[in-house]
Amino acid sequence: MTDQTMGGDTGKITEIKGRSLWDDARRRLFANKAAVTGMIVMGLMILMAIVGPYLSPHGLNDQNYLYTSGAPTLSAETLSGETTFYLFGTDANGRDIFARTWYGAQISLAIGLIATSVSLLIGVAYGATAGFMGGRVDELMMRFVDILYSMPFMFFVIILMVVFGRNIWLLFFAIGAVEWLTMARIVRGQTLSIRQKEFIEAAEAAGVSRAVMIRRHVVPNVLGQIVVYVTLTIPAVILTESFLSFLGLGVQEPLTSWGRLISEGAQEIETAPWMLIFPAILMAITLFCFNFIGDGLRDALDPKDR
Repeated sequence: MTDQTMGGDTGKITEIKGRSLWDDARRRLFANKAAVTGMIVMGLMILMAIVGPYLSPHGLNDQNYLYTSGAPTLSAETLSGETTFYLFGTDANGRDIFARTWYGAQISLAIGLIATSVSLLIGVAYGATAGFMGGRVDELMMRFVDILYSMPFMFFVIILMVVFGRNIWLLFFAIGAVEWLTMARIVRGQTLSIRQKEFIEAAEAAGVSRAVMIRRHVVPNVLGQIVVYVTLTIPAVILTESFLSFLGLGVQEPLTSWGRLISEGAQEIETAPWMLIFPAILMAITLFCFNFIGDGLRDALDPKDR
């Protein structure tokens, strides 16, 4: 779009550039104070998860038998006679809660990101294929999803643990193998509406293959809904892992996670409440941040609010 103004023998042309939908969504997102605050706090949490364990003079499993179930302090004696500090106190085995909390943040966030990535890849591919193919293929694929939905999640996890043993990678698979079902349904519903659009008919008339249409036309057009659901899936995965660890089916020693720390803290809540307070607060902050970011993305990408 141009605006031409004539003044004497000279002319001035001013070009006015429009904004794309993604530019508009970004402006709306950064105008959302709750979402921006969530992103800043979440960035700090990730940074602390990376560098936090190195800020403590104690390792993940370093024990101080002279200061078991100790309250947060800046002056505690070690076996060697030295003085050290425990910002978050110690657990029943004399291990530093500060170091273990940030190590646990690494595991919990990794499980959230990796399991969500697994559900994203499987769910998007499965849902887009089912919705685009339609007919009997769609019916068959979605009935399979319904069958998996009917299986008790805890029963499924227990079977996997008994058959294959307990390890963290199996936990990624077990959570991701369930979370992709909802993603598939969301993508399938969006694909059913997109496949009726004119640009899909034009691609079919041009002889574009179905795989290319799904990859280049369907998936990019459902990306907004996918991004929103991903930000809401990550806290759900973290909560699921915490629930499994609380029951003793999650992360095992020598590793730890927020769920395992909360489980240990719940057992010592009367004598050492700090064992529960610090990991619980950090996990709650993380869940709030992801939900604020998800709400901000939903508002920014919702075409009805434009």
